[in-house]
Amino acid sequence: MVDNLKNNPANNFFLLAGPCVIENEEMAMNIAETISKVTSKLQIPYVFKGSYRKANRSRLDSFTGIGDEKALQILKKVNDTFGIPTVTDIHTAEEAAMAAEYVDILQIPAFLCRQTDLLVAAAKTGKVVNIKKGQFLSAEAMQFAANKIVEAGNNEVMLTERGTTFGYHDLIVDYRGIPEMQKFGFPVILDVTHSLQQPNQTSGVTGGMPQLIETIAKAGIAVGVDGLFIETHQNPSVAKSDGANMLQLDLLEPLLTKLVRIREAIV
Repeated sequence: MVDNLKNNPANNFFLLAGPCVIENEEMAMNIAETISKVTSKLQIPYVFKGSYRKANRSRLDSFTGIGDEKALQILKKVNDTFGIPTVTDIHTAEEAAMAAEYVDILQIPAFLCRQTDLLVAAAKTGKVVNIKKGQFLSAEAMQFAANKIVEAGNNEVMLTERGTTFGYHDLIVDYRGIPEMQKFGFPVILDVTHSLQQPNQTSGVTGGMPQLIETIAKAGIAVGVDGLFIETHQNPSVAKSDGANMLQLDLLEPLLTKLVRIREAIV
């Protein structure tokens, strides 16, 4: 699957996109259908993203999900209905086999990218494993996370840049890290929306700068990233997780149209 995403007939970047967390079936299916139509028109290989559970929240009273089985069933329905692969986060080694029954790609959250048991469990499912770079790691250090997957018998690996901690409440994207991680031989994805988070706000609710989504995405395509990760929602202001840095769904098509033009200019 990794080779098919990267080496597509249109020679385009690929896209992982969807809501931060599965809130309900109608919302997820609507987002998947909308993005599928846009990406098909623009010849962008597409993977639907949705977390079945959010395990890393700032506050105890934050929304974490609608129930693991229910959310995973919705992810499977997206795949069955639209014929597109799906990706979700896993948080413990025990979750790997469970989630692998429903999705095509297992995603390792940035804070957990050094957890050996989690990486090995994900590798042993045989699914594609997308490892997000920890905010606390250099790009060079990600070779060790990737090697754990390969040494466990799975070569289907992708790496995702999502910003590096800068001070206490901000992240910065070091675009040098994209070609640096590409040297390891795996596709590299830029997580546009999480790179614009402003975590650990005094309110206990993560902030963000969605007005810079286009800027970050354009720069990523210009430096040759293989894929983009974008969280989107019909109405980010009422999203149950990460609304502060998500892209409004109806803004996705014009953004992707611009990005395709940039891609065409550099290849």
